Amino acid sequence: MRTHSLSSAETETRTRILKAALRLFARRGYDGTTTRDLADAAEVAEGTLFRHFPNKKAILIEVATQGWVEILTDLLTELSEMGSYKAVAQVMRRRMLHLHENGDMLRVCFMEAQFHPDLRDRIQSEVIAKMTDVAEAFFQTAMDQGIYRRMDPRMVARVFLGMFTVAGFSQSTIMEPGSSARDMQEMAEGIADIFLNGVLAKDEV
Repeated sequence: MRTHSLSSAETETRTRILKAALRLFARRGYDGTTTRDLADAAEVAEGTLFRHFPNKKAILIEVATQGWVEILTDLLTELSEMGSYKAVAQVMRRRMLHLHENGDMLRVCFMEAQFHPDLRDRIQSEVIAKMTDVAEAFFQTAMDQGIYRRMDPRMVARVFLGMFTVAGFSQSTIMEPGSSARDMQEMAEGIADIFLNGVLAKDEV
């Protein structure tokens, strides 16, 4: 990547710009944030922005893709450490504890992807597709071992990733403010139970 050829000072400046952009885009939106705002928040000259990025759109795309790559890496770690194919609650609970820390990035992605097809396409091609591929292989293995019933593993992967994303917003949406760790554990177990067992009574299945 480009950062490999940068000095430590340049890398630090680039990181500061991206962090400032994330905060401002999440609070004001992309259109509501000027390059002057970004420069002031990052404590750099406006011209410095353009030595690191060709334009404001490039900053938006870098913020979003970099954040999603970190989330993908976390998910891969979670799946690799999963105690068993039934331990979905363990993964969901850790996601709910940590993914909300990326709330600004998620807000930027979901908000701005509606208006910037190039951002949406970049996230889809570089991150979402890879996350889905990894999850699909994970669930395919569980089906091959007879732990999950046979069905389309890619569909299962997409459902799982959808709940995984909801879990990231849980503290500010589906859970009350100030929820305890116990509340979070119960919510994680509920999400996992619905994922593993569905909602129909056994005699209706």
